[in-house]
Amino acid sequence: MRVLVIGGGIAGTATALGLHKAGFDVSVFEAHPDTAEDLGAFLTLASNGMRALAELDATEAVTAVGFPLTSLRLLDGRGTEVTHVPMGETDDPALRYRCLRRGELNAALQDEAVGRGIRLRHGARLVSVADGPDGVTARFADGTTATGDLLLGADGLNSTVRRLLTPGVRPVYAGQRVYYGYAGTPAPGPDGAITMVRGSGTAFGYAVSPAGETYWFARAGGEPLPAGAPPAPPDVLREQLLPLLREDATPAAGLVDGSADAIMVTNATELPLGTPWHTGRVLLVGDSAHAASPATGQGASMALEDAVVLAKALRDLPAPEAAFAEYERHRRPRAEHNITVSGGLSRGTRTPSGPAPVMARPTGPDERLLGQLAWDTPLSAVPSEPH
Repeated sequence: MRVLVIGGGIAGTATALGLHKAGFDVSVFEAHPDTAEDLGAFLTLASNGMRALAELDATEAVTAVGFPLTSLRLLDGRGTEVTHVPMGETDDPALRYRCLRRGELNAALQDEAVGRGIRLRHGARLVSVADGPDGVTARFADGTTATGDLLLGADGLNSTVRRLLTPGVRPVYAGQRVYYGYAGTPAPGPDGAITMVRGSGTAFGYAVSPAGETYWFARAGGEPLPAGAPPAPPDVLREQLLPLLREDATPAAGLVDGSADAIMVTNATELPLGTPWHTGRVLLVGDSAHAASPATGQGASMALEDAVVLAKALRDLPAPEAAFAEYERHRRPRAEHNITVSGGLSRGTRTPSGPAPVMARPTGPDERLLGQLAWDTPLSAVPSEPH
């Protein structure tokens, strides 16, 4: 069986690694002309995402970049530490939370895929999909085509595959703008901690790299950024944030003030619950299927889980329609729970208490998830999650 994967980001490349491990012939098509190392801000991979990477045999590729996080610290608006607790599966270095620049993670996964012999084509911008009884054909902007048995849309929040599959489904604003930046000096706090600040006007968080650079983010309410507007200069973004952050006696304002030009902003967006994930030979994975606001910090980890569960479903079931249904049975409840929880945090209908992993216990995965991700455990042996 030949599988076409549209999108060479985190979801697409991880899905290709899973399918390759399961014995499928996989090709990845990425619209960007290179590895896109300079694109995007930073993210955290939670322990569940790191567990999925381990099942894909890709731990070493990812732990070569970024840095581990082992504890969560919460400050109030006066800068007083409210709590400081272990975070994730700290006993196993391979499963610890990890903070990475998004482009570095993309590049690491793409290098791993190419090293395993997976075909990866850059500069391939999808324009149409023809799904027929004997195969599915992707047509690209340069006039080339590719035909396979299945096509997987892993092309992100603004997915072309999803637009072709369900033209009426679009991401919606989740009530916050999200700012990211890098300060050249280390912020106060213990090594390996992510510090969350419960401020008056924002949710703010930061972590310090081993090189002493502080990675920070802020979530603030307001009107969404206009569609298609050019990026605002860093000094404009800084002035938007500083009045909010200066309401509190925390390190946040100083970090933003010291971030020079390394500031960006994006809308927190999400997909509606119940978005169709597949039809015929075409299936959506990752943000293409179930994008959530970034408030839980689970987007990349959920995409990595998708990659493992889909590879197992296609490996174990004889027909794509049955495999797609089994994949969705296991993934939709968990993915849509994340959309709901994260959207609640972004809209202020849930108390922001730091990263909110969609796990049964904050220190480890639930038994159902362990079974879903364990490569040698068939999905038929794992109970699905309640809707």
